[in-house]
Parts: sequence; C-alpha cells; structure tokens
Amino acid sequence: MTDPVDLVEQARKLFAGRVEFLLSAPSLKFLPDPGPPEIAFAGRSNVGKSSLLNALTGRKSIARTSVTPGRTQELNFFEVGSPTTLRLVDMPGYGFAKAPLKVVDAWKRLVRDYLRGRVELKRTLVLIDSRHGVKDVDRDMMKMLDEAAVGYRLVLTKADKIKASELEAVLAATQVEARKHPAAFPVVHVTSSEKGMGIEELRAAVLEDASI
Repeated sequence: MTDPVDLVEQARKLFAGRVEFLLSAPSLKFLPDPGPPEIAFAGRSNVGKSSLLNALTGRKSIARTSVTPGRTQELNFFEVGSPTTLRLVDMPGYGFAKAPLKVVDAWKRLVRDYLRGRVELKRTLVLIDSRHGVKDVDRDMMKMLDEAAVGYRLVLTKADKIKASELEAVLAATQVEARKHPAAFPVVHVTSSEKGMGIEELRAAVLEDASI
C-alpha cells in the first residue's frame, strides 16, 4: 500500500506536468478511444466544478469557469501526464431548472450511457456546494451512479464561504447521506479552490482511484 505522504507527492508531480484538453463529446460516438483510466467530475451548475479542476491541475483556465456556449451538454476530456497517466472527465452540470425538457433528457441519456458503458471510468467525484448541502438533484445523480454501480466520492466545494460551525454540520449531514448509498465512498472531502483547502488530499485520492 502506498504511503499517503508519498501519494500526495506523486500526485503533485503528476498534476504539475502535462495537462491538456483532449476533446468534447456531445454523444457516445465522439468518446475518445479506450485508453488510460478516467475520473469523472459531476455537480450542479455553479457548484465550482471548473474552479476545482483548475485548482487540482494548478492551472488558471484548463477548465473554463464560465459557461461555455455549446459545451454545456458535452463530456469534456483532459489528459494528465506524459505519457498519459489518466484522464479527467468534466461532465455537464445538472440541476438547470430552466432548461428545456429535451435538453435535460439528452443530458440524462448521455451521462447514463457513459456511466454504464465506460470500462475506463474508475471513479466519479460528485461535488456538493458547502453553502447548500446535498439537494434532491444531487441525490438523483447519486442514485444514477448507484444504479450504474460506479463508485463515487462526495466532495464539498466552497468550504471557505461558510462559518466553521456551519461547515461541520454540512459535513456531518453529507456523511450521513453517503452512508445511504451503496456506491458512495465513506470519506467526504472538504475543499476550497480559492484557498487551496483539501486540494492536495483530493489530488492524491484521484491518483489512487485511477490505480484501482
């Protein structure tokens, strides 16, 4: 078993190296050829997914922090390492109440098919906004992952935006929620992209998950 300190350092070196955008896949036929292990990132719109991807990779704009027209309903793939050690997959944000039903259905179909059929997918990170806690749309995503038998980690984002006592309560509630789901990892990660909180540990977890 890899020493946690060594894993943190290995992950730091890996993400400090080559990280490049590979492609956007609007449907399954556009997915990249099978290759290195994949770690997917899921979360509600505006949960801070792009900011977290930027923080993990130590870049300012590897993932754009504003909504990119035409890419909001696509799977975006990024390669990490040279040669490529793993791929990060930025999944389209969910919970867009005002989106047309057709758009929502297309999103569900794309995500569900990817989750169920992608052998390279090793783990999904489900991002939860610390200010709001787990919402019903998050539970829907977790249920989809449970049904697809895809293991996932819950990651609290924007932890610097609330008081420590509130964060403690949200973390406890999130841990309770995680125990209700068969595919959820028991450890909940607490992060702040802005302050760098929990980024090293999450980076190491991503590397560890890619190696399973």
